[in-house]
Amino acid sequence: MANKQIIMAPSLLSADFANLKSEVRDVEKAGAEWLHLDVMDGHFVPNLTIGPLVVDAIRPHTKMVLDCHLMVSKPEDWVEGFAKAGAHVITVHCEATHHLERLLKRIQELGCKAGVSLNPATPLASVEEVLDIVDLVLVMSVNPGFGGQKFIDSAIGKIERLAELRGSRKYLIEVDGGIGPSNIARVRKAGAEVFVAGSAVFGQKDRAAAIEGLRKAAEGAK
Repeated sequence: MANKQIIMAPSLLSADFANLKSEVRDVEKAGAEWLHLDVMDGHFVPNLTIGPLVVDAIRPHTKMVLDCHLMVSKPEDWVEGFAKAGAHVITVHCEATHHLERLLKRIQELGCKAGVSLNPATPLASVEEVLDIVDLVLVMSVNPGFGGQKFIDSAIGKIERLAELRGSRKYLIEVDGGIGPSNIARVRKAGAEVFVAGSAVFGQKDRAAAIEGLRKAAEGAK
């Protein structure tokens, strides 16, 4: 079963990029604990988003945990820049590096929490050997690259298995993709505690009500 904590992590990808400072402050005031930053390089995924300069610009304006999800080729070349910019959590994809354990330890050496992510079609076995050292495992419940996609149900089984494997390990389980009021209880029941939500938060006029609704739905998981 999941830990008691429920962490809401709105995805900046769904924010109004012409008003980032006010958008970030708005979701923090609305009750979000983390801010999820989708970093895409146009190679690992077919989209291009932000770099360390945006993280550096946001950092002075929020006390939220900056959760940087690197959907990039050669993440080894990126982690230091994001750490220096003020990232708290840096998550890399197991599919994007040949030396996963070394990279995760490097992220931790830089003073950040280290996360590993896997795509919907990637088996959980690909990350089992690093579960002793990671701080977070991010299960993609959509194929990365674009917001607004439909939740892929096979993610539930992965989350349940990660919760079973956790035991005395300390990693958090995060889920990204298609999270909303209709499925967050299932995801919570499976064992997740960090929930990335894009349009379900930033796409709503009342962000506080949206976050509270998601949180209450997660808390109601049986």
